[in-house]
Amino acid sequence: MSKNGRLRILAVAATASLTLAGCAQGGNEEPAEGGAATNDSAAAAPDAPTDAVLPAGDGTGECEDGVSIAYIGTIAGQNAALGVAILNGVRLAVEEHNEANAGCQVTLKEFDTEGSPDRASGVVTQAINDDSILGVVGLPFSGESDAAGQSFHEAGLVTISPSATDPALSQNGWDTFFRGLGNDAQQGPAAATFIGEDLGAESVCVVNDDSSYGIGLAREVREALGDAVVCTEEVKTNQREFSAVVGTIEASGPDAVFYAGYYTEAAPFAQQLFARGLQTTLVAPDGVRDDQFVQNAVGAAEGVYLTCPCVPADGFGDFFDAFTELAGTEPSTYSAEGYDATTVLLRALDEGLSTREEVLEYVRDYDAPGLTKHFKWDEDGELTDTPVWVYQVEDGEIVRDREIG
Repeated sequence: MSKNGRLRILAVAATASLTLAGCAQGGNEEPAEGGAATNDSAAAAPDAPTDAVLPAGDGTGECEDGVSIAYIGTIAGQNAALGVAILNGVRLAVEEHNEANAGCQVTLKEFDTEGSPDRASGVVTQAINDDSILGVVGLPFSGESDAAGQSFHEAGLVTISPSATDPALSQNGWDTFFRGLGNDAQQGPAAATFIGEDLGAESVCVVNDDSSYGIGLAREVREALGDAVVCTEEVKTNQREFSAVVGTIEASGPDAVFYAGYYTEAAPFAQQLFARGLQTTLVAPDGVRDDQFVQNAVGAAEGVYLTCPCVPADGFGDFFDAFTELAGTEPSTYSAEGYDATTVLLRALDEGLSTREEVLEYVRDYDAPGLTKHFKWDEDGELTDTPVWVYQVEDGEIVRDREIG
């Protein structure tokens, strides 16, 4: 079959109607009586496990007065939508816990890194110096996680990242680092399998930004694709003009393009890529999987595939409804993972643990199901259960497609 027959043509002018981008602030999987909005061949969203450990527990938690956990990550900085989606999952978990456990009232303290490695170090120092904080959900991004990891290690303060995917983070000897999802050593090969086998692409151009996340993920994808890679390009943080990169891609004529980076740069990149009329398929990862990409890219996001080591949340009915009520928007990328990570820390406090050392040991030995996966970590802080899904932009919404890898 020809390339045009194998791959869906995504050539969309950058001036396409805004209506294609949709208007829901977090509307990734639109709930309906039969499930989420998706294509007819999409895999069903997983249901909430009947034995999932939830923040409320059995309502008998007992802990000391004044205990706290923290969310540390982007709230108002660049790519903030990714951090806020997680933070609202954290807020929901703490709210549900405190409503159910009169004997254990936990305070959530929020720290904004703006997603910047440079800012993260100072913010993390503030949290470390607050003795009431016994555990942290964060940091969301790999670059800031790398900058702050040693400080957490030296302070003995446990962190569970719901979204940082750089594989190297767990190889630094930090005994306080735990990851609440699969890393890019899982996402990269899964994305390559999807591109090569599901899309049937025989030639691929791999583009990455200059973040630790983008560089590492692109490397994993290139290694997995092997000889199918016909060009590689790097873009810069805050870059908005991509004519030279698009020119290289056009000259290579790839069946597919994989973009490793965040939605802030991915949106104008997609616009300029398809404004040239290229007949190729764009695949991007979890850092792009947000409604802000769809809105900012205007019509150019339509048809783009998005890989993510995150589980569709629309099958988790009670969580989905409660999150939407609290946040005023539907769960987005890593909302449920943030909720699960918070649950682990809350369960430690319900046991009456009152020191950072005790909470760290509790997390290290944790072995129980959450909404998104089974939570049990190896000696490096990596999970043994690491699902990867692919999503697609359809009619201006991000909808689930299938599990891969």
